[in-house]
Amino acid sequence: MQFRPRRHAWADDLAIMSYSGGQGPALVLLHGYPETHLGWLPAAQRLAAHFSVVMIDLRGYGDSIGPAPDAAHAGYSKRAMASDVARVMRELGHTRYAVAGHDRGGRVAHRLALDHPAEVRALVSLTVIPTAEMWRNMNRVAGLRAFHWFMLAQPAPLPETWLAADPDLFLDDALTRMTHGKPVIDPVALAEYRRCFRLPSVRLAMIEDYRAAAGYDLALDEADQAAGRRVTCPLLVIWQTGRYAQGETPVQIWRRWADGPVSGETLETGHLMMEERPQEVAETITRFLKEASA
Repeated sequence: MQFRPRRHAWADDLAIMSYSGGQGPALVLLHGYPETHLGWLPAAQRLAAHFSVVMIDLRGYGDSIGPAPDAAHAGYSKRAMASDVARVMRELGHTRYAVAGHDRGGRVAHRLALDHPAEVRALVSLTVIPTAEMWRNMNRVAGLRAFHWFMLAQPAPLPETWLAADPDLFLDDALTRMTHGKPVIDPVALAEYRRCFRLPSVRLAMIEDYRAAAGYDLALDEADQAAGRRVTCPLLVIWQTGRYAQGETPVQIWRRWADGPVSGETLETGHLMMEERPQEVAETITRFLKEASA
């Protein structure tokens, strides 16, 4: 399956790349840190048999272009990124669609469902619980595992300087942690991740993404929760087997943030589940979306 690239340029400092293929109901796929749309490609090739698939490089990631940072970090907020996605889908002729987001893309997908409920018919969140819940659950173990949440949110120029010192080392360490050292990433995709991560503009977008999550995004999410503004479409959350062995499950957590039905499944996989288990991920998403539209 060949996916058609398209550049959506709205300003000198804002252009989003989309990659479309397949046929059927529309489904937009959103990647996470520190990747590009290629993280979805193995699963997208299977999903395209059932859906009109659109993969997107998030604002500033991959070959998309993002604006210069602002003091509030609003330019890389999940609201801004979700607005990009909605605009891309409208330009591609999709007025109603499902969204599946992994990692940072899962947070964008959450905001997309909140801000554009008339357009989002179903939401799939892979490995992600709401941002406010992530911060509330931070402890020693979680902080050590997700140290980059704190590191990348530091004021400039500290994280910019750290990442610039050895981009390949930082990226490879992040991907090794996510895959537990398994060779699950396609060599072509890995080379592309490295190419992009070597670009100062891409690293800055990732840093601003995490700065937004520590303040701007958190405030928006908490305000929505306090006002009773919740996800109304059917929601599926997929997470790694054993990740939430104690305490609340992601399904229980997401039910505090959703008025629509919430279901969940686990997969025996690492964090990059779309690359490690693309067939299972595609089958799980397909089954859920067909049931949601029945």
